[in-house]
Amino acid sequence: MAKFVIRGGFPLRGAIRLGGCKNSSFKLMIAAGLGDKESRLLNLANIGDVEVTELSLKGLGIKVERCGERTIFVRPNGLKKSKIPSISGEKTRASTLFAALLLNRLGRAQIPFPGGCVLGSRPIDRHLEAFRALGVKIVNRNKWYYLSCQKLKGTTFRFPKKTHTGTEAMILAAVKALGMTLIKNAGQEPEIDDLITFLNKMGADIKRQNKDEIVIKGVKHLGGAIHKIMPDRNEAVSYAVAALATKGDIVVEDARADDIKTFLSKVEEIGGKFSVDDYGIRFWYEKPLKATKITTAPEPGFMTDWQPLWTLLMTQANGTSQIIEAVHENRLQFTDQLARMGAKIELFNPKVKSPDKFYGFDNPDQKTNFHAVHVFGSAPLKAMDLIIPDLRAGATLTVAALIAKGKSTLSGVQHIDRGYEQLDERLRQLGANIKRVD
Repeated sequence: MAKFVIRGGFPLRGAIRLGGCKNSSFKLMIAAGLGDKESRLLNLANIGDVEVTELSLKGLGIKVERCGERTIFVRPNGLKKSKIPSISGEKTRASTLFAALLLNRLGRAQIPFPGGCVLGSRPIDRHLEAFRALGVKIVNRNKWYYLSCQKLKGTTFRFPKKTHTGTEAMILAAVKALGMTLIKNAGQEPEIDDLITFLNKMGADIKRQNKDEIVIKGVKHLGGAIHKIMPDRNEAVSYAVAALATKGDIVVEDARADDIKTFLSKVEEIGGKFSVDDYGIRFWYEKPLKATKITTAPEPGFMTDWQPLWTLLMTQANGTSQIIEAVHENRLQFTDQLARMGAKIELFNPKVKSPDKFYGFDNPDQKTNFHAVHVFGSAPLKAMDLIIPDLRAGATLTVAALIAKGKSTLSGVQHIDRGYEQLDERLRQLGANIKRVD
């Protein structure tokens, strides 16, 4: 397994251009399979999840062809198989998206339990309830779901809790359903809007009726489309934190302020500096940072993917910060490694009046995981050997090693490769002393 060897303690400076969005790239590839003509996706993220999706589509009989690293052609003709390769469930969270594709095309689907980062149970029961509302029959047997339907039928469905991928799965399932579908309490993430834009180019009839309501008028056929995938806002936040945490100055080209409004408001609150222009966003350190409080929440709240990086940044801020993770029940497991590096961190469970409403995950009263952390800053970090547990924690520990003076070694780099394109090479462009070793 590959490792990162990092010599930290130096500010990062320079300019970096964002890649295509990870959370759009692989999902739009699946959506392209709904058409009866070729689609071309531009600005594709060159990451592990995209590779897994490409292999899975090919395994189903769909033709996929690369044109360089950033462009991919998806030719839907040839789809024959209804069983998703198990790797799709083990390596990504795309299984219900594949199910929506197969239900539309073949009327049946066999999907494995979902995977992705180990952030807790991440149940797909909300996705499956949405499918049932559209007329899908579902049987669970031996860690596989068997789904079938005669004809998908439009419906009105309200998600009990916000779900990003669940909203996308229902959109894909309903796009060719008979009649109209109204999704209430739908996710508001810009990646969902990127999916809607692409599907409408293919001939779909989808629009947001309100911020959290989506109306889908089923169509008989979808064609193909050419679409440029949105830039990756999580990558933008990663470089922003790297600039502030290392006391550096980074221009993040193609970053869009509208995609990270909540993050920018918090940067301003702690005394970080940024400026926005037509080319992107510049982030720089000017004076000591201040502590703050955040609670993660679905869009338009503070995104859960940003929480690990923000927790790290608060180790370098003056005062006591409070961070509550309300979206995933197990997304603070990286903090023990920050503590080993010298961060002053205290895990706790906050007192909440209505946990079932406050938290986005199921069974919030379970005491097996902590859901919040106090960070006492600022604290110098020490270089050491670290183990990466998941994707976002991987980016966080990489930046932590860049802060710490001395040599750190990070194992588990494969988690980073799932969602970051050649992170080591791109950080070197900003002056980082980082190398990948096998």
